[in-house]
Amino acid sequence: MSEVKKNDSRPKRARSHKPSRTGGERPDASIQAKPGLKSRQAAAKILAAVIDRKTPLDGMLDQEHGNPAYRELNDADRALVRAILNSALRHLPRIRAAIDSLLQTPLPEGARALEHVLTVAAAQILYLDIPDHSAVDLAVEQAQSDPRNRRFASLVNAVLRRLSREKEVILEKVQAVPAIPAWFYDRLVAHYGRAQAEGISEAQLVPAAIDLTVKSDPAIWAERLGGTVLPTGSVRLGDFSGAIPSLPGFAEGSWWVQDAAASIPARLFGDLSGKAVVDLCAAPGGKTAQLILAGAKVTALDHSSSRLRRLKANLQRLGLEAWTKETDMADFRPEELFDAALLDAPCSSTGTTRRHPDVLWTKGPEDVEKLARLQERLLRHALSIVRPGGIVVFSNCSLDPREGEAVVARVLADDGLCERVPIAPSDWPGFEAAITPLGEFRTTPAMLPLAAPFSSGLDGFYAAVLRRTEG
Repeated sequence: MSEVKKNDSRPKRARSHKPSRTGGERPDASIQAKPGLKSRQAAAKILAAVIDRKTPLDGMLDQEHGNPAYRELNDADRALVRAILNSALRHLPRIRAAIDSLLQTPLPEGARALEHVLTVAAAQILYLDIPDHSAVDLAVEQAQSDPRNRRFASLVNAVLRRLSREKEVILEKVQAVPAIPAWFYDRLVAHYGRAQAEGISEAQLVPAAIDLTVKSDPAIWAERLGGTVLPTGSVRLGDFSGAIPSLPGFAEGSWWVQDAAASIPARLFGDLSGKAVVDLCAAPGGKTAQLILAGAKVTALDHSSSRLRRLKANLQRLGLEAWTKETDMADFRPEELFDAALLDAPCSSTGTTRRHPDVLWTKGPEDVEKLARLQERLLRHALSIVRPGGIVVFSNCSLDPREGEAVVARVLADDGLCERVPIAPSDWPGFEAAITPLGEFRTTPAMLPLAAPFSSGLDGFYAAVLRRTEG
């Protein structure tokens, strides 16, 4: 059995939980009735699904179809579960390092449920404004209520109490641990260098602000909504935590929610007046709306009927129209070639960790390689459905160059297929640093520093402009 590491006080050896003298365990009903226990149990179950089974977090937090343990909770407890999970996933390597520093020997092989109990409690102690004693007591109750963890209840108590006492010192010690998985940190260092990799790692610890793409007059909308106009023309809200539909302009369709980085690819076409443009992976429709407002006659594709319904509903609210089709874009063969195509390709989404902290724990190197192969196939198809001289903007929200720069390089290597149209830094004041020497766009969460940490940064995005040269 693991032990708590010794400190200046007398060493405490973890002891197995023992049943009462009557020979029975405490009734489950009394354990379940303890306030706050169900929310911690739900958090541990969902964390296990993310870490062990690579299940995306958003689906499990759906109020109608999500994890049953989550759906049973009231609104306040659901909010607590979300806060615990977001903190745990953002800081997971540091939480693990903190727990490990208090153990003389590693946790037993296969003690995953015990590790999740400790992680949920440690996230509260180290990173949330929750009384330490509550986090400790409920973790002990949680261990006692689970046959897999019952014999470790004393260990849980000892580790977490010491973590509570020494948390400032421990937090300082683990600060040097990258806050992202080792495999991904190593890739960032290899491509961006250590300084940028560390900046990206730290930036993803701060939740993303809310950005709006407005139909017109960003300065006016920034004033009305108490926001800031960004170099992309997006309006970034302040420290907003209310309901988006309650904001002025939502019902009228004056704007839509879209991260500043996500608004960049559609802007790379310039004036599209009267041109036929296909948005190949269109839902939920933010980029489709941008293309329409730029003057294009837009065909919007998506392989999912539910996502396409969402796109149509969004366009209807905005008062915009596009021709839509449910299809796998790789099978789409238009009767006439398009003037331009936008391919915002499926990817690992590693650039969106500020708003989706589970991504780095549900994806791995094998997913990146698989998605890169898919992107190359889709990009080649996109080039085949635009006329010679037509433009394809290829983009995705991955930070890994295997899904961006490397894909485009392989396609460009085919002589006569296409050529790169370099993006000029002078066309993007405020984002000059995001334009690569080859003239491609590459944003990271560590870019766009503003006055307040919560209002800084943007998603990691890659975009390149290609012109078809093949006759």
